[in-house]
Amino acid sequence: MMNVRSKFQNTLSILLVAGILVFINILGSFFYGSWDLTEEKRFTLTPATAEIVSKVPDVILVRVLLEGEFPAGFKRLQQSTKEMLDQFASLSGYIEYEFEDPNAGTIQEINARREELRKDGLVPTNLFVRSGSENKEQIIYPYAIFSFGERSIAVNLLESSADQDQETNLSNSISLLEYKFANAIHKLQYKEKKNIAISTGHGELEAEYAKSLISMLYPFYNVGRLNLDSVVQISPEISLLIVPRPIRKFEDKDKFKLDQYLMHGGRILFFVDGMAMTLDSLAVRNEYIPEPLDLGLGDLFFEFGVRIEPNLVLDIECSRIPQVIGKQGGKPQIELFPWYYHPLVASKGNHPIVSNIDRVNFEFVSSIDTLRTKTPLKKSVLLSSSQYSRYQLAPMKVGFDILRYKPEPDKFNKPNLPLAVLVEGQFSSLYENRVTEEMKSTLSSLNMEFRPLSDPTAVIVVADGDLPRNLYDAETGKSAPMGYSRWEKTTFDGNKDFVLNAVEYLIDPNHVLVARSKQFKLRLLDKVKTEKEKTFWQVFNIGLPIVLLGLLGIFNHQIRKRKYLK
Repeated sequence: MMNVRSKFQNTLSILLVAGILVFINILGSFFYGSWDLTEEKRFTLTPATAEIVSKVPDVILVRVLLEGEFPAGFKRLQQSTKEMLDQFASLSGYIEYEFEDPNAGTIQEINARREELRKDGLVPTNLFVRSGSENKEQIIYPYAIFSFGERSIAVNLLESSADQDQETNLSNSISLLEYKFANAIHKLQYKEKKNIAISTGHGELEAEYAKSLISMLYPFYNVGRLNLDSVVQISPEISLLIVPRPIRKFEDKDKFKLDQYLMHGGRILFFVDGMAMTLDSLAVRNEYIPEPLDLGLGDLFFEFGVRIEPNLVLDIECSRIPQVIGKQGGKPQIELFPWYYHPLVASKGNHPIVSNIDRVNFEFVSSIDTLRTKTPLKKSVLLSSSQYSRYQLAPMKVGFDILRYKPEPDKFNKPNLPLAVLVEGQFSSLYENRVTEEMKSTLSSLNMEFRPLSDPTAVIVVADGDLPRNLYDAETGKSAPMGYSRWEKTTFDGNKDFVLNAVEYLIDPNHVLVARSKQFKLRLLDKVKTEKEKTFWQVFNIGLPIVLLGLLGIFNHQIRKRKYLK
């Protein structure tokens, strides 16, 4: 009788435990939760992201084109994408997602789907997979398409920097998932696009050479060109003013417009050259003596706490240009050489504007000095030269003779020269105690008053006017993407990312851009220690579970023995 009762109790206990486990699994399918124990809080959403996601007003459907069999690294990206979307869905019931395999179906279906994706601008990635002794090529579409009503945004999940290995690229891709997803959701909900003006009237980039800049901003902002000479003030409805590569001097009346626009909370992004120098200057001569470019902005920049030096920065880390090294069969032999006047700059800081971006290619850039200001302003160096850099002060000679000699690192002894600086805070007016009667009359006609101190705002100064410039072929009418090198046949995506991030930060500094600064650290094993202690850990990992299992069996046997002896 006791034996039957004992069996009944054991069966009841097993059923009770199984029922509890089933109940927990059912609850788990409806609720998502996690406990982030990582050092860098990898799985914790930033407050800005959480706020954006929690306020989604209606269903946002996410189609992830990353279903199928992939190598371990891409499986990690696939799993991380799912986990990130689960986190988003836990904050809002309006986030729905599904994974699709774009390579599934018949050949006709696959080709039709690929053509549809091509029309949407989604370019596939060729993935080379090693299977046993053979390599095979696999076409994948690492995209997530966010749809809200009739609007949709495609997000590229894969970061691909040419100077980094696949593991690093995948880790960077995973670390940027939160920013990319939150940014897409944020932009899908724009009720009204904010206004961006690109200045003209001082020889700024012509429309053909600003095409890439405008097309990059156009889907999310109202973008127009503003001639400062044709307006009496810069409208406060303009959220951001971009000044791209001016070459003519700013008179007081135009500087006053910039000054008061800033005093009323406006934000400005300057791309300004310190020296009048381009590579075309060497097209018909062996050397050239560039002159400092006087734009009349020095006193205005002084109020910002920055000064563009009359110099050119040279860096061993640089892009390349072609040179003829001889002739063969009557045809010139051309080879690419490092051109130190075109620094290739890697981000060193953790500021959201430059965090996790690819290298930025500068052309004939000057260094920036930071100064004390009347009001306390926060100055952040966004981009700086490498540890192997130097500068040439004006007057200097620039020529191709420098390519004849191998660089001596000891002579590149001016490291980390600032090339792009962000200034934030309350600015003082350049025209305090200097307002003329004409300026007073202009303000009076606009029912405005002179402001000697700004609202909290921000300015970015980049000492390279050509950074946002794209190439343009007048014969064909075609233009290249921003950052494209005609000689290296590659696009430096860092240029585009830097400009776009700078724009987004200036327009909305509390934006989800802060999520870019999150890092996904690769904690690699110590190879020497691993090899030395390999045998110990093999025995430990295999032997310890067996020993514990044996001890548990002995303990269980003794308990049962004592129980039934009674």
